[in-house]
Amino acid sequence: MLTVADIMTCPVMQLHEGNTLHDAHYITRHRGIRHLPVVNKETQQIIGVVTQKSLIAKVMSLMVLYGNDVLEQHEKQTNIMEVAVCDFDTVKASESIQEVAPFFLRNKHGCLPVVDDDQHVIGIVTSTDFVNLSMMLIDKLADR
Repeated sequence: MLTVADIMTCPVMQLHEGNTLHDAHYITRHRGIRHLPVVNKETQQIIGVVTQKSLIAKVMSLMVLYGNDVLEQHEKQTNIMEVAVCDFDTVKASESIQEVAPFFLRNKHGCLPVVDDDQHVIGIVTSTDFVNLSMMLIDKLADR
């Protein structure tokens, strides 16, 4: 049986509550990362998730309000917790992908942070991870 641990991405780039929208925007542009967990700086426990959707929505609203010329300035003044989704779901590494996959379809999530029992982020599973798994299975079927 395949588990989340078999397909998750780790280690995971993380932000903490002191970061800004500018930090997140920079990471997503330059590292090609679409989802960033936000952790408490002291406890390292997850407190939010910056999704591609939440990031784009905030950047677009700042552009509409202030214009493109001062976007970077306003991104630097915007705390990441104004962007982070705080009502989010997590998953354990030991969970079966057969249990997790339907969750992605039902809830249209692009990612699920993978946490340990202490709510520390140990990985992230994304819709891309499931597409990669599908491609691997399709290749195996084609080889038969």
